[in-house]
Amino acid sequence: MIKAGIIGSTGYAGGELARLLLQRDDVEIIWYGSKSYVDHKYSSVYQNMFQITDEICLDDNIEELAQKADVIFTATPQGFLASLLNETILSKTKVIDLSADYRIKDVEVYEEWYKMVHKTPQYIKEAVYGLPELNREKIKNARLIANPGCYPTCSILTIAPLLEEGLIEPSSIIIDAKSGTTGAGRGAKVDNLYCEVNENIKAYGVGVHRHTPEIEEQLSYCADESLTLSFTPHLVPMNRGILVTSYAALKKGVTEKEVRNAYAERYKDEFFVRVLEGDLTPQTKWVEGSNFVDVNVKVDKRTNRVIMMGAIDNLVKGAAGQAVQNMNLLFGLPEQKGLKLIPMFP
Repeated sequence: MIKAGIIGSTGYAGGELARLLLQRDDVEIIWYGSKSYVDHKYSSVYQNMFQITDEICLDDNIEELAQKADVIFTATPQGFLASLLNETILSKTKVIDLSADYRIKDVEVYEEWYKMVHKTPQYIKEAVYGLPELNREKIKNARLIANPGCYPTCSILTIAPLLEEGLIEPSSIIIDAKSGTTGAGRGAKVDNLYCEVNENIKAYGVGVHRHTPEIEEQLSYCADESLTLSFTPHLVPMNRGILVTSYAALKKGVTEKEVRNAYAERYKDEFFVRVLEGDLTPQTKWVEGSNFVDVNVKVDKRTNRVIMMGAIDNLVKGAAGQAVQNMNLLFGLPEQKGLKLIPMFP
């Protein structure tokens, strides 16, 4: 039995973690951490948990939790784990962090984009970027997992095959991404009010979104060279989902057959990445509630560009589901365990 603790259990990602883990008979959630709801029943915060768990929300004492848990999930704001992590904690338990604290290997880049001083940069090098489709073997032996962001997960998996095969110009990549409102978290913000979001779509964080350096760094590894790209996210009036449409210039002489073969070969053994057939385009409704990534590609011969498309559920593959996928790898379990969730429709 894996004893798991969740710090930040009452946020959207934390709630999704609880939903996924409570369905398993090999995991026991021993700690529902929530600074805002200490001593409240977890089911009073999320009524979908009524008569499923009677546990009470506890504080964020990660030191105490480390003595009891086999794995700790931190679904917390940036800076939380970085301010508390130490060798004592890592010597006693495994940590899967859903924030950006350990995703970016250059601490100066992190501090520039996140506008805060990193308190424990000594653990950045050790942390493994938890995208199983890229780092599966490294994840298995890690103590600290930096669970990827939702936009980066979808963007990286959508673009990686063509960079790995050297079929596109790395400097030409443009990413247009759209997300449901849960991507902004559960905190009360005017921009997320119903009247602000409903019947509306808008770009935000234009040119300055904090996921940009994370995407650039991971795709640079895929390309085996440093790259800079344009990334623009948009907020759309739906609860869940991310749709990425990316564009890049094809290298001279690259054929559509080569492009399609790159995806087919790269993902032929990846259960959670579904390469769509023909002209089918990824849609958020066909991945909702699941850990799947749907991708497809289209070559625009007129402009010699390729259009790369991907869709995920931002709370599952983009956050909690991927964290559970990483947990499975850490404990030597089948990677799909507890995650064979068929997308919900309607």
